[in-house]
Amino acid sequence: MADQLSFPTSLGTSDPTTIRLLGHDLAADLMGSVGFGELAYWLVAGRRPNPGEVRVFEAVLVALADHGFTPTAIAARLTYLSAPESLQGALAAGLLGGGSRFLGVTEDCGRFLADTIAAAGDAAATAAETGDWDAVALDAVRRARADRRLVPGLGHPVHKERDPRTPVLIRIADEEGLRGPHLRLFEAIGRVHPQVLGRTLPLNGAGVCGAALADLGLPVELLRGFALLARAAGLLGHLAEERRNPIGMDVYLAVDRNAVYQPPESM
Repeated sequence: MADQLSFPTSLGTSDPTTIRLLGHDLAADLMGSVGFGELAYWLVAGRRPNPGEVRVFEAVLVALADHGFTPTAIAARLTYLSAPESLQGALAAGLLGGGSRFLGVTEDCGRFLADTIAAAGDAAATAAETGDWDAVALDAVRRARADRRLVPGLGHPVHKERDPRTPVLIRIADEEGLRGPHLRLFEAIGRVHPQVLGRTLPLNGAGVCGAALADLGLPVELLRGFALLARAAGLLGHLAEERRNPIGMDVYLAVDRNAVYQPPESM
């Protein structure tokens, strides 16, 4: 009976001689023919993306795999140096450490934009026809301010003036005809928010990626997963770097020794 085993799922089936995925033979049809970004999109959306969608989606993955100086990188490096199961621990520390503040911005922004469009109703429909999203954006920022909520996608600890990823992703989406309502609303928020907040903040890369993914029609509740998928590549890069040139502890000590700790009542 062993040679008759089959394990079907909604995505595919494994049997003793073949693996079928998305209706194709994985070994014969997909490997070497389908890129990873295309496959990831296909698995989630349930349909094969067109070339323009692949280009925008893979641009998002590249944008979110940033290799910058972040607490995520420090956590990965330290865990790699100290944990008994260093590689597994470092990946877990890096992904979980960036789970809310960093990876969460992509989902939070996509959700904020989608909720704003849904709540705007006829105003959003008019904005989509005219291309003028400023009124919808201004109302959304005012409501967030009144509710004492942050507008996700605004501000960046390093790129104070402009996040270099934002205009590039908008341009790529525009070239592929995928600059949809979420991206246009996000751009409008960038124009109007100083009127409400009293200062100008850059539209950050994590936020623009959330807008682009939402325009691709991907489920908002999965946007954090795409950020995690991209960050995993960056974490592996950090771990490889640590193997070549261990500096994790030096980075940590430099940051820790320069930190000024405040008692809770003073914060």
